[in-house]
Amino acid sequence: MQDSHQAPLLPGPARRLAAWCALLLLAAGVVYVGIRLVVEFRTAVVPVLLALLGTALLGPLHRRLVKAGVPRSVSAGLTCVAVVAVVGGAVYIVVAALIDTGDEIVASLKEAARGVSEHFGAAGTSLDDLASNARELLGKFGGTAASGVISGVSVVGESIAMAVLALLLVFFFLRDSDKAAAALRSLSPRGSADTLEAMARRALRAVEGFMRGTTLIALIDALLITVGLLVLDVPGAPGLGALVFVGAYIPYLGAFISGALAVLVALADRGFVIALWALGVVLAVQVLEGHVLQPMIQSRTVQMHPAVVMVTITAGASVAGVLGMLLAVPLTAAAFGVVEELRIRYGGQEPSSSGSPSRES
Repeated sequence: MQDSHQAPLLPGPARRLAAWCALLLLAAGVVYVGIRLVVEFRTAVVPVLLALLGTALLGPLHRRLVKAGVPRSVSAGLTCVAVVAVVGGAVYIVVAALIDTGDEIVASLKEAARGVSEHFGAAGTSLDDLASNARELLGKFGGTAASGVISGVSVVGESIAMAVLALLLVFFFLRDSDKAAAALRSLSPRGSADTLEAMARRALRAVEGFMRGTTLIALIDALLITVGLLVLDVPGAPGLGALVFVGAYIPYLGAFISGALAVLVALADRGFVIALWALGVVLAVQVLEGHVLQPMIQSRTVQMHPAVVMVTITAGASVAGVLGMLLAVPLTAAAFGVVEELRIRYGGQEPSSSGSPSRES
């Protein structure tokens, strides 16, 4: 009589490995399809993401106005007016500083590249070519990054349209933020409303912590480095400080590039000794940020490992260029917040002292 219980074709470990591979392939497929959909509908997705970041940054101000008795619509309008004034002023200062000192920075970089070429030959020549065509390269890169936002419209038109749409979305997100939890609960499957609301709140706290902390740290870094470069009489100090502020929103990579530019400009214009002092200023500010500012300002956040941050930035750059690099870390922070909430709820773990993930530098 033939045995009814036939031996499996694969041993147990092989079946478990196959199951895990199938799960990973399914997850990768879902992520890939999601990314493709985001890229396809980037015209609408990008302003929404920017508006969410703006809402996370401006939420505390709006809540304070509401607590003071100001109607929600008026509070949202005043908050948007304030952000237009602040962002517009900051953009004007950054652009004016870069325009006023851009020629000095490019000339200093060309001089530094020529000095390097005397010692390293072809490598230095390529640096000289890069410095000579820096503005052209930046213009082409910026045009490539922005050309896909709104097809057929100029770069200026695209930027204005995106900014206006994001600002309008910020107004509505702030005004109707009190209804967000109820709307989420009404759309949740039965029995999952509490979990989904907790995940959303944790993700929002993560993004709020990242945006507020990074903005304050970026401002302090830019001021300290600008003052240091002014004391050292390095040309283009305001423009370099503006680059430090903008670069702070791209962890590690932004600080490295802006700091390296400052040192190269000091080397070309002021010599080796001043360049060493400029390097010391940059390193001192980074040490101050990593050991004092980060623990004080973002002490209630879960720090992401630097390797995770670098991979996230690289992935964001591959998907959406500079804009992807800017959005990658806060979105990953939100994802880490959701994972942390799920671990607390279903992993039997106690909530950690830190409430939301953020960057580490």
